[in-house]
Amino acid sequence: MRLVETRLLEGPNVYRLEPVVKLELAVGRRRTFYGQRDPGRHALVQLGAAVPVRDWPDGVAAVVAWIRRLRVDAGEGRRGPAVHRSSDPGHWIVTFPWLGAERALTIAEAALALAVRDVSPSRTAHLTGSQERLLARWQARLAEARATPPTWVRDADRRVPIVSISGTNGKSTVTRLITHILLRSGRHVGTTTSDGVLVDERMVDPGDWTGPGGAQRILARHDIDVAVLETARGGIVLRGVGYESNEASVLTNVSADHLDLQGIHTLPELAEVKSTICRITRPHGWVVLNADDPLVLAVARRVRARVALFSLAPDPSPAIRRHLAGGGRAYLVRDDEIVERNSATETEIVEVTRVPLTIGGLARHNVANVLAAAGGARALGASVDQVRDGLADFAPDAARSPGRLNLFRLGARIVIVDFAHNEAGLAAILDVAEGIAAGAAGRAAPITAIIGTAGDRPDDTLRGIGRIAAGRAQRVAIKETRRYLRGRTPESVVGELLAGVVAGGVAAADVPVYPDETRALQAELNGTPGAAPSGTRPDSPRVIVLMCHQERDEVLELLALAGARPVDVASELTTLVPRLQSRPRRG
Repeated sequence: MRLVETRLLEGPNVYRLEPVVKLELAVGRRRTFYGQRDPGRHALVQLGAAVPVRDWPDGVAAVVAWIRRLRVDAGEGRRGPAVHRSSDPGHWIVTFPWLGAERALTIAEAALALAVRDVSPSRTAHLTGSQERLLARWQARLAEARATPPTWVRDADRRVPIVSISGTNGKSTVTRLITHILLRSGRHVGTTTSDGVLVDERMVDPGDWTGPGGAQRILARHDIDVAVLETARGGIVLRGVGYESNEASVLTNVSADHLDLQGIHTLPELAEVKSTICRITRPHGWVVLNADDPLVLAVARRVRARVALFSLAPDPSPAIRRHLAGGGRAYLVRDDEIVERNSATETEIVEVTRVPLTIGGLARHNVANVLAAAGGARALGASVDQVRDGLADFAPDAARSPGRLNLFRLGARIVIVDFAHNEAGLAAILDVAEGIAAGAAGRAAPITAIIGTAGDRPDDTLRGIGRIAAGRAQRVAIKETRRYLRGRTPESVVGELLAGVVAGGVAAADVPVYPDETRALQAELNGTPGAAPSGTRPDSPRVIVLMCHQERDEVLELLALAGARPVDVASELTTLVPRLQSRPRRG
């Protein structure tokens, strides 16, 4: 038996809805994960489920017994540890609640050391002289250990309601939408996003603040009356959620991203981690779930709060019909109208084409984000009129929604800058690109996809990005993202992306590789040889999609210097997407 990791989780987490020590132990020979991303029921690992005592390996059982004894000796009570499975072969997770950080870590360290030395945890056991001395040393360290309490924000210590947003894609957009709706309704809103901490949409602290630190910064402020908190997987896994509960939560979707990190290998495991924000929603609150995602829909069975579902399906699914019949709430699209439906009533909120973020309905992923945001805002008391006003006023520009579906026009070319960082994100942006490229009267412009993402994605995700780009764009280019290699070499990331492109039917020789995002976009705009179809000018109609992660400001500056102007979707929709000209507008 060997120690893999000891970690303090300072708030609600996938194992328990309180601070716990996570002790990861490996038993047996070293092996790596080899299962399926979406395993069958026989192979499904439920991270938070407690494993019965009869199934514990002997070494793990000894560690648990020592933790129990030492916690009693330290005055931490008898409420003991639990054992959980991991999908890493031979790995076991032991968790126990803690009140003081240093003391808890000492308990974990001592329990492992004593178990490895085969010291019996029984108080009546006869110990050898060396075993007695070892135990005495650990008891002395335990008596001297400090007891710094966890930093999570307890309900009794916070003064503003919280809505938490998580998911693989769309969480930043939904966070910004809810913020805008509540701000337009007269609230003072504190927001955390992967771009920074904002107050009333004004940046006060740049950086990725989607973990517990960002939440605690917002909740400590006295100039807000509501908190809208984007909550990422990493913060939940590494430190736990930074607060005890919320009044509302939104879970957008779960797809392959950030897998093979911190022991999370499968989609059900990823969903279980992200659903932590839903499990801490208070009983009188609302959990807003994507009914089109089976993994997200299943979360409804594990929450205490009321549930609202949202769906893009043209006809309500059996699950939604059952939910409505049971008194639930749903946000749906009916005849191109966003509606809120209850068991007996249906209320129209806004026409899809009047929400700039949806690009006339082309951006189906953003229609889903709009539904999710409507549910989240309504859960915090926004009226239907306030939701309508906020959605219709929110534009996908670089100021209000930086790096999320930002559109620019440069002559006959349209450039789409988006944070798309995984397969689902790229596919969603290419849906928009294809709608714009289709034009009118059968004319179509070629699409260029400039792809690249962080190095902490598994090989199958990187290859999937390349395969999607090759299958849907007329030209593919790769840009390096050196700031986010995260343990990989640049050659490894590019190699896996290129392998996917080749698998999608594009020759490797036809795929340029650029050292960064700015030079990639500049080269494609300037008509690097091969960048435009043979016999056409570099400024011929084209749609260029850039997966933009590390050089957003530089990319925006490049576009401005080149003379590109942001597209005002609200006023330019029919020129941006000519085929929408024949669609009748209501009202």
